[in-house]
Formats: sequence, C-alpha cells, structure tokens
Amino acid sequence: MDLLQYAFFQHALIGSLLASIACGLIGTYIVTRRLVFISGGLTHASFGGIGLGLYMGISPILAAGLFAVLSAFGVEWLSKRKDMREDSAIAVFWTLGMALGIMFTFLSPGFAPDLSAYLFGNILTITRGDIALLGGLAIILLLFFIFYLQPIIYVAFDREFARSQGIPVQFFEYVLMMFIALTIVACLRMIGIVLVISLLTIPQMTANIFTHRFKHIIWLSILIGYIGCLGGLYISYKRNVPSGASIIFFSIIIYAICKIGKSFFLYLQRKSCNHTYHHVGN
Repeated sequence: MDLLQYAFFQHALIGSLLASIACGLIGTYIVTRRLVFISGGLTHASFGGIGLGLYMGISPILAAGLFAVLSAFGVEWLSKRKDMREDSAIAVFWTLGMALGIMFTFLSPGFAPDLSAYLFGNILTITRGDIALLGGLAIILLLFFIFYLQPIIYVAFDREFARSQGIPVQFFEYVLMMFIALTIVACLRMIGIVLVISLLTIPQMTANIFTHRFKHIIWLSILIGYIGCLGGLYISYKRNVPSGASIIFFSIIIYAICKIGKSFFLYLQRKSCNHTYHHVGN
C-alpha cells in the first residue's frame, strides 16, 4: 500500500484501467472477427512510425499512430483485392514497418535511442500525456460502441447479413481498423510492440470461456484485463522483472486457471449426470 503514494504507481494504476477499457472494447471485435493476425501485423508495422519519429525529431508515438493507421487502411484495401491474399497484405506491411523502423533508428542523429521501452514496454514510466491519450481513446471507443453496438456485432459475425440490413459495412471496417491501430499504439509504452497483441486477445479468450454474448465478453474482458494488469504490477514489484511481461504472464495464468477450472467443472457435471442416469436405470 505504500506504493500508492508514488505518482508513477498512481499513473500505472490509472493507465492499466484505461488500457483495459480500450483493449476490452476493440479486442472483443478483434477476437470475434478473427483479426488477431492482422492486429499482430499492425503492431509490428507501427515500429516503422517509431523509427521515423526518432529520425525526424517528432513524437515517436504520434508518428507510430499515423503509420499504424495508414498501414491498417492499406491492409484493409489490399485484402479486398482479388489478386492479393489477406495474409500476404499483412506480411507486406509487417515487414515494411519493421524494416523502416530499424533503418530510421540507426539513421537517427545523436545517441542511439533506447528501443526497449517500445519493444517491451514499461507501465511504470507512462506519463500524464500517455494517460490523456489512453483516456481520450477509451472515451471515444466507449461512445462509439454504445451508439453503434448492433452494427458492430453484425459486421463482426456476418458481413453479408450486415449488408442486407443496409449497414455501411466497409465504413465500419475501416473505422474499426483505425481504432485497432490507435489502441495498439496507445498501449505501446505500457506493454510494448512484442506483447501488446496479448492484451487485445487473452482477456477476451478468458471471457469467452464463460460467455458467448458479445456485450458480456466486452465487460468481462475489461475486468479480467484490469485484474491481469494489477497482478502483473504486483509480480513486477515483488520480483523486479519487466512490468509488461509480468502483466501478460499473469493474464495467461488467469486464462489457464479458468480453462482448467471449467473443464474440471464440466467433467464433474458429466460424471454426476452419468451416475444419476445409471442409478435411475437400475
């Protein structure tokens, strides 16, 4: 509890909550639409923006956001073409972003920048600016999902049915891809390029163990994501290990416990039913 008096830890707690909200919302769409591979490609493509920002002397996060959004639109556009497979389109921007990021980083004037903060993240170093970015994004996402939840569900589950209902599917796909890119970039300082995709998928996978309803998965994944962040922060503090890796590790532990627990519960339920059927049969 003594940690709560430090500003950096207060920022970490607030940042964790806001990131859990943003990732809980857009991550549910990612998992439902099966866009995990696309999200991984955008995560690594954003590295090109970081390198470009360092080279040009502007905010790496701002440059990464612009680069990630343009990459998201590029993937969406290329994947709709008949002469380009979706996984090939993702690979193009994935490798291009990483290549440009490495090149511009080495071309940056002055001392070589420390890239570990962007690759692996450190939630204890986030600033008020990072919190403001996450907060603004979380509010916009929350409002967007409140007003357009039904069209989002239709687009996520069945695009053809959504078109038959007069929903502008392409518009929603591009807007949601933009939100995916922005959420990834907003969480880079917390989790890092290597691990950020996990925060967008593991809480949703855990929530999906207990419910299959889109709205319920959102709220449950926000809760699970925040618990994962708190547990990861505790492990990071006690063992002096990177916070980003600790958060993902604890989130996976939660998933494993829930998965094993439900399997064991179903096993006991089947065993009880078989015993009852056998008893009635006799």
